[in-house]
Amino acid sequence: MSMRIAGGMLVVIFLSACGADTATDEAVEQENVVNIYTSRHYDTDLAMYEGFTTETGIQVNRIEAGADELIARIEAEGEFSPADLLVTVDAGRLWRAEEAGIFGSVDSDVLNSRIPDNLRHPDGLWYGLSTRARVIVYNKEAGKPDGLQNYEDLADPAHAGRVCIRSSGNIYNISLMASLIAHNGAEAAEEWGRGVVSNFAREPQSNDTGQVRAVASGECGIAIANSYYVARLFASDNAEDNAVANDIGVIFPNQATTGAHVNVSGAGVIKTAPNRENAVRFLEYLTSDTAQRYFANGNHEYPVVAGLTGSEAMQLLGEFKPDSLNVGQLGIHQAEAVMVFDRVGWK
Repeated sequence: MSMRIAGGMLVVIFLSACGADTATDEAVEQENVVNIYTSRHYDTDLAMYEGFTTETGIQVNRIEAGADELIARIEAEGEFSPADLLVTVDAGRLWRAEEAGIFGSVDSDVLNSRIPDNLRHPDGLWYGLSTRARVIVYNKEAGKPDGLQNYEDLADPAHAGRVCIRSSGNIYNISLMASLIAHNGAEAAEEWGRGVVSNFAREPQSNDTGQVRAVASGECGIAIANSYYVARLFASDNAEDNAVANDIGVIFPNQATTGAHVNVSGAGVIKTAPNRENAVRFLEYLTSDTAQRYFANGNHEYPVVAGLTGSEAMQLLGEFKPDSLNVGQLGIHQAEAVMVFDRVGWK
């Protein structure tokens, strides 16, 4: 038995909290597990894990932590890593994992047929499993701002002192800037960033929900947030959340041009995966109608599989044209996006 296999078995046994008395039992344990490192922290993901085990008999073991921490951990564990799959949020983080060289290529007819080209790596290193749009929200009582249709319009001096948005270090904003670089070039993207900074109503702070609440309260005139944060407010049983939802309007930007910026939750199989076949099988399961509905109804994300719809709350936001840019470009332009933010003084 090789040191790699033996080491992998020991960690799998530790993760699953059950041992085996013999080498034969260990081999069976090895064949019936998939070890997932995930930065997703949603309760409905547990239902997906349970559904996969019920359907296949394969036990799901998981470690949850931040994406960067998990990537570093897999790198440190090297060939002895028990990790079969990395699941994370945002194409920028998938790109970081790709750059770290921890993914192995997967060629699956199921994945290639059910996931659109622009939502997966061209060489099968990772696959997008759900999407979310970056939308503009405004205060309905104040009215929809004139001429506000595109992300580029946020830099218009007409919106001076009205824009709220989170920090430039946020991965969602980095990916948005990367998309603008891909579409418009770095020079135009920098000019846009400088214009948005000059229109800030306050210093960047809080999370996406905080931006939406600030718009509803009138502290800010307009803000950017991911669509699922907005949908959560619509779907909430909390009266305060419902009041916030009723006070805002939503714009899907760039409908006459590139389409609204979308990002993904996604996953890639680790190149040293001790249970590679199980990992691929789990990835394929995540594109099933059942799992896609978990993404949609549990966390208000858009399914990637054609023909499926979002949650009722997502449908209240309306239909939109998404950007068809391959989300891998969001990673390629990530470093340049960070430098642009620094140059324009976006804190």
